[in-house]
Amino acid sequence: MAKRPPTTGPSHPDVEIARTRTVSARHLRIDTFRFRHRLFSGEWSAQRNYDVLRRGQAPWQLEAAAGLIDTDETPQAVAVRETREETGLALIGEPIPIQHHLSSAGNSDEGIFLFCSRIDSTAAGGVHGLPEEHEDIRVVVKTSAEIETLLDTGAIESGHTLIGLHWFLRHRDRLRRLWPAR
Repeated sequence: MAKRPPTTGPSHPDVEIARTRTVSARHLRIDTFRFRHRLFSGEWSAQRNYDVLRRGQAPWQLEAAAGLIDTDETPQAVAVRETREETGLALIGEPIPIQHHLSSAGNSDEGIFLFCSRIDSTAAGGVHGLPEEHEDIRVVVKTSAEIETLLDTGAIESGHTLIGLHWFLRHRDRLRRLWPAR
């Protein structure tokens, strides 16, 4: 789940931000920071300018359910909410944390929290999403063999989905023991 872009710049004791300016705020938001940072020697760098691309919308693609963290929600709560909104399915048990990662640390502040959850896929299908968010999400179910083929052929373009599916394939035996067939 990705967090909404902050309205202020990053805060760290080894960074001094002299100026922050939003240079674009349409589909994508771009903020420019003028800053200096502490070097490994302990000295301070010269001032630099850095552009940060703020989160934009994703193209049509095959991807895992995802969404933004609103207000004070936990990443786990967002996983539960977004799964229900985007797939119409309820989680069975608590989501299992997979990984937190930065989508592109050099030019974006988007942090992703990945989870794996058990669901009853026999009820999966149809079109879901919130009309007020203009979502039009068609749910598909894939077998492990189909997932392997999709990964091997480069058919998955979404970074968070790639990480999640590779994690799933690596841990599926453990998940089978954790979630025995009903």
